[in-house]
Amino acid sequence: MSNYFITGGAGFIGSEFLRVVLRNDPDCVITNFDALTYAGRRENFEGLGFEDAGTRGHGNTGTRFFVKGDIRDSEAVMATLPDECDAIFHLAAESHVDRSIESAHDFVTTNVLGTQVLLDCAREKRVKRFVHISTDEVMGSLPEDDSTFFTEDSPFEPNSPYAASKAAAEHLVRAASETFGLDTVITRCGNNYGPRQFPEKLIPLMISNALADKPLPLYGDGLNVRDWIYVTDHCEAIWEVYKMAEPGSVYNIGARNTIRNIDVVTTILDILDKPHSLIEPVEDRLGHDRRYAIDPARIENEIGWSPKVSWEEGIRRTIDWYRQ
Repeated sequence: MSNYFITGGAGFIGSEFLRVVLRNDPDCVITNFDALTYAGRRENFEGLGFEDAGTRGHGNTGTRFFVKGDIRDSEAVMATLPDECDAIFHLAAESHVDRSIESAHDFVTTNVLGTQVLLDCAREKRVKRFVHISTDEVMGSLPEDDSTFFTEDSPFEPNSPYAASKAAAEHLVRAASETFGLDTVITRCGNNYGPRQFPEKLIPLMISNALADKPLPLYGDGLNVRDWIYVTDHCEAIWEVYKMAEPGSVYNIGARNTIRNIDVVTTILDILDKPHSLIEPVEDRLGHDRRYAIDPARIENEIGWSPKVSWEEGIRRTIDWYRQ
């Protein structure tokens, strides 16, 4: 029976990853470790059978445990991390760029220090594999000419405090692999969308405002390009990488689905039969990256993963979820 420790399981991507793990390995033991910040909600994993194990320890009374804890707290992590742990899946992070611009403190302590705490605990408890979920934003911004893409070998050029904190975390994961021989794998993904996403991010914010006939605030000229992937596809990719990747490897996860922000917003309005006049241009974000685009050839060729949900299907599923 496999035993997994998952950080951030009350968040948007983390709670979907719990579902993916339980579908692929229904007999496993899972410890869901989450601080329940503003973006983490118990409702996100309702119905999955997680038993509240308090703030310390995981007991032996079931196979799915929820522990409210902070990854920056090494004592809490050590008290909760199982002695026989097959993998740590590290999804917990401060992730909103705008908040990182307002104050970088929580991003540095959570994303950098918290990652190092987990790596140290993983070594001490002899965890078999450490899977670190990162972001394409560590690689900065691409030219607008549609001919260049992020690969696993692209240089790090983070342009926001959030991206810089995630880049630093990746360096620590690599160091743990190279110096101590910890079995690590890193995944980098583009923009996720789907159910249960906190409505500070573009798609849920625009859907929520459109449903209420409120203005849709769009940064700058709206021509910034992002690489969109449905959250379930991303989580399935993480699982496949965990099962198949070589130690120390890095995989970019993308759906070959680059779309301008303005086109994302107009698609939402069209599906909801709302007027484009609801779009309200606002002052651009500081240091706003212009274009992200991922080349997922390595994960496609080496792991055999490819996305299953098209943009057209995924955005309709997402809108329907927020409607309900």
